[in-house]
Amino acid sequence: MADKTFGANGWTPERIGRLEGKTFVITGANVGAGFQAARTLLSKGAAVVMLNRSAERSAEAVAKLKDEYGAAAQVSFVRMDLADLDTVRSAAASILSDVPQIDALICNAAIAQVPSRRLTKAGHESQLGTNHYGHFLLCGLLFDRIEETAGRIVVVASLGYKMGLRTIQFDDMNWDKNYRANSAYSQSKLAQMMFAYELQDRVARAGKNVEVFVCHPGASATSLISTSGGLMTRFTWWLMSKLPIVQTAERGAYPEVMCATEDGLAQRALYGPTGRMEMVGPVGRGSLEPYAYDKATMVKLWQRSEEETGFHWDV
Repeated sequence: MADKTFGANGWTPERIGRLEGKTFVITGANVGAGFQAARTLLSKGAAVVMLNRSAERSAEAVAKLKDEYGAAAQVSFVRMDLADLDTVRSAAASILSDVPQIDALICNAAIAQVPSRRLTKAGHESQLGTNHYGHFLLCGLLFDRIEETAGRIVVVASLGYKMGLRTIQFDDMNWDKNYRANSAYSQSKLAQMMFAYELQDRVARAGKNVEVFVCHPGASATSLISTSGGLMTRFTWWLMSKLPIVQTAERGAYPEVMCATEDGLAQRALYGPTGRMEMVGPVGRGSLEPYAYDKATMVKLWQRSEEETGFHWDV
């Protein structure tokens, strides 16, 4: 049964009050749902710092947002490539130097359906390295600043977590054998979710003042597939985008903005569209498969992630 907490129309940005004095850091915010999330937050008076790979596209995005909300709109960007952990470290250092508070870090950026196996600079399979390891390191580096503000971490997952092995392939996380684009993507999104749920447990145990939420955008018309998917995947997605099972990028941003601003949300949950196949429709609390928070797997993944990134958390 669909979640009716926010009424028949689900959660919408009309629920957000004014956000002056609050700062939101968003990865991958120059296009798609991340850009729309930035728009919504800026419209409420917040400051937004975008962490993006392309300086050129980021400058264009900042210009668009200032055109819409005025030259005084508090929006800026820091260059960061999640696939390059050195740039994650340098971006985090810049944030810690220049951004005195973080009310929410929204882990929005991702790559998907990479057609052939690729490795990051650190030697990780590209989807796992970008979607999970990059964010794992970024969250760790910024965690203390987030806690100082009693802030939030929002992990943007995907229903794709259901479409692969439904666990972590610890004996071949880089897919040296039998690489499959969808299975590797599914594992990367499941890893993100497991990281978030394990972080919830560690935060609670340590008594830290940070909330961690997990959401997904449903099927939204963003550039995610077109920027990293193969030709056939891009064509299939183009056909799907013409059907009513795909919603706009603006609506796809609702779950992450909700998780960054709404009070009273459950943490061991997955928020997103609650309509047809949970791909579109009113935003609320959706279904969550129990293997996404299998404790033994989460702990093993956490330990492996610390080893792979060279970063050891204090929680």
